[in-house]
This record gives sequence, C-alpha cells and structure tokens, in this order.
Amino acid sequence: MFIRFVTTGGTIDKIYFDDMSQFEVGDSQLRHILSEGLATFDYDVISLFQKDSLDITADDRAKLRHFLQNDDASMYVITHGTDTMTETAAELQGLPGKKIVLTGALSPARFRSTDAVFNVGMAVAAVQRVSPGVYIAMNGQVFAADAVVKNRAENRFEALD
Repeated sequence: MFIRFVTTGGTIDKIYFDDMSQFEVGDSQLRHILSEGLATFDYDVISLFQKDSLDITADDRAKLRHFLQNDDASMYVITHGTDTMTETAAELQGLPGKKIVLTGALSPARFRSTDAVFNVGMAVAAVQRVSPGVYIAMNGQVFAADAVVKNRAENRFEALD
C-alpha cells in the first residue's frame, strides 16, 4: 500500500508569525505526525503550496487537479485549510481510479491541543477503505465531498441535509 500526501497549507500548518500573535502558514507537520503515529505503510509527502485556504485561487485548484490527474498514485490524502476545503473537493471530482481524502485542522498541529493528528489518522484510514472518489475526513467522520458543509458557527463539518 502506498499513500501520496499532498500539502496545500491551512491551519494545520500554521505557526505564530510575530509578537502580535499573527499566524502564517509554515512548513508542514505531516511527516512529524506520521512518524509519531508509527506509520508503517509506504508514503511520500509533496507540498504544492503553503497558503491559507482563503488565499487558494482557481488556478491553485487547477494546478492540484492537474497534478493528481497526471500522477501515478491512486490514494491521496490532501491537507487543506478548512474554510474552502469543500470548494477544492468539488474541483477534484471525476478523476477516475483516484481515492482522494481531504483533511485539515481547526487548530494548528503545533498546538498541544489540536485536532490535526486525529483528522490525519481518520484520513489515512478512510483513503484505504473508500471507493474511488473525493471525500472529506473531519471531526471523526468521513463525508462524500458533495454532501458536506463547514458549519462556521459550530466550528465543525456536517453532512448536508
């Protein structure tokens, strides 16, 4: 089994940037998360960009889709900011033979209290079990990409009614 991880930035990779407690996307913590989790499967980590998801453009989404479409792997976990995760997931629909699971965090992976490790673990499990398609693994659930919304008021992902 081989999983290709693709990082795009988002809260999962944010760090304190200055004395005013501003955050900036930093280097991905994914390798650390997988190492600490004692991952025994084959994988690699590719960083396509390091952006807050609110800064991800249509061109960025097209670049990600092009990469996945032309890459030889079949299982992908993509770390992504939560604010526009569903938009990116929608753009990735329809890539035959690809299992794609997007995940992220509502608090940075570097924080002592974070959902990042749990969400990455959920995404790793999901990508091994789902049928080809695009999914979002957040808050202990796996959602079809076209059947989920981020509830900003409750700070969680929920299935669409």
